[in-house]
Amino acid sequence: MNTKILVIGACGQIGTELTAKLRLQLGKDAVIASDIKEGTDEFMNSGPFEFINAMDKGEILEAVEKHHITDVYLMSAMLSATAEKYPSKGWDLNMASLLNVLEIAKAKKIKKVFWPSSIAVFGPTTPKKDTPQTTIMEPSTVYGISKQAGERWCEYYFNNYGVDVRSLRYPGIISWKTNPGGGTTDYAIEIFHEALRHKKYCSFLSAETRLPMMYMDDAVEATIQIMNAPGSEIKIRSSYNIAAMSFTPEVISEKIKGYIPEFEITYKPDSRQSIASNWPQSIDDTEARKDWNWSHQFNLEKMVERMIYSLSNKYKLMEPELNY
Repeated sequence: MNTKILVIGACGQIGTELTAKLRLQLGKDAVIASDIKEGTDEFMNSGPFEFINAMDKGEILEAVEKHHITDVYLMSAMLSATAEKYPSKGWDLNMASLLNVLEIAKAKKIKKVFWPSSIAVFGPTTPKKDTPQTTIMEPSTVYGISKQAGERWCEYYFNNYGVDVRSLRYPGIISWKTNPGGGTTDYAIEIFHEALRHKKYCSFLSAETRLPMMYMDDAVEATIQIMNAPGSEIKIRSSYNIAAMSFTPEVISEKIKGYIPEFEITYKPDSRQSIASNWPQSIDDTEARKDWNWSHQFNLEKMVERMIYSLSNKYKLMEPELNY
């Protein structure tokens, strides 16, 4: 049976680019995008689309049966900063959507499930440097609590029902193509837009707040890679640590000044600072690299170059002089 994919939450930051990459690899008709809302005109015209409320199991099942879906990528979620404003809604969306898909997989309606976890599963008692795969997990946010619970559900459904579910703990994801989605690491995207348009940025995190980050291309590649790996290679069925780079607002601002010398950054930490302060500064992803040969391609310098170059073209600014 040929692979047929349903991406739920396809209009989100990661979902948009994941859908595009999957369609490039498999053909547009092999990948059904879905969301509760429409995406851009370009996205809506790029292949099949279904309106699906991830909290409605019946709607998901209808699409699965209609399109003969084999794999589901469940990308819908309420992210950290937004979920703190709407705790009950954040919990309900993040939990119900996962349990809906796991139940459909348990009934053998689909073969494989991808569900994203996050570094938000870690908390203030977690070792902050080189955070190991297995460690203390006492998350302090609704988003983190839901992701930790989700990891336990994934492992439970694998162990008890044989559901082939795979997961990654995403760090902060950086991309120029889509807007941030309400996460605590969003400053690392906003800073590029503001630097290019206004030559200044006010960071909502303090200068020295170090967080793990990853360029979107690596996040998408890791997602597809773990889904394509033989089941025997996936030793961890809760969620894998993955890592690429770690930096502070101060460090990234200095990198940006290498392209935009007049750029200025100021700092006004808000409620997101307390969230970020409880998260790891760097991640140990040895298990992913060992089990299914994960490796990242973008370091800090390469990521900054790509963001500056791509957004300069997007805003039709003068093309920057590339250093690499």
